[in-house]
Amino acid sequence: MLINLLFPPRCPGCGTWGVRLCARCLALFGLPIRVPGVGPPVYALAAYAGAARELVLAFKERGRRELAAVFGALIAAALPRLPGVGSDPWLVPAPSRASAARARGGSHVLRMARASGFSVAPALAFTKGVRDSVKLDAASRQANLAGRVRLVPGGLPPPGAGLVLLDDVVTTGSTAAACVSVLKTGGYRVSAVLTLTTARRRHPRG
Repeated sequence: MLINLLFPPRCPGCGTWGVRLCARCLALFGLPIRVPGVGPPVYALAAYAGAARELVLAFKERGRRELAAVFGALIAAALPRLPGVGSDPWLVPAPSRASAARARGGSHVLRMARASGFSVAPALAFTKGVRDSVKLDAASRQANLAGRVRLVPGGLPPPGAGLVLLDDVVTTGSTAAACVSVLKTGGYRVSAVLTLTTARRRHPRG
């Protein structure tokens, strides 16, 4: 196509010209690995570093929405490998701040959840007052979310459904813990948390 001649595609992970996503960067995402730490069982597909980090940021912040299909396929392949997760779990996307979601053209986590082909329940939202957590430490992240995650009545899964909380990156685990707590208080069973990447240290691939 003429547009590809004028503006050739470029891998958002490593910058290789001529491909929308190179095989080397895609291979950074593998089988789900348990992330060490307390709280709900959390699994990640890659370390939040290098090209894997660049891919997540390209999808999340730089408009590469076509990566939703790639991440959706990775999620679909990982779900059956999670211990304690049934054959047809419901995915609950971790919420984003309303202003961030508007800037991104909608929830990026919801987008990749729907691309997985599994049932999706947009059951969680942040209340007002949640700050951007990028520069917050673990204690500050926990305080930032305290009492500020709520259930969305119109997005709840059916009663008795097994749930997997989905996110793009886990750092301290504060978001996962707050979301799982709210879901359990609402009477829902959360089997696991699945993230694309983890920023926690000692991840086997990072």
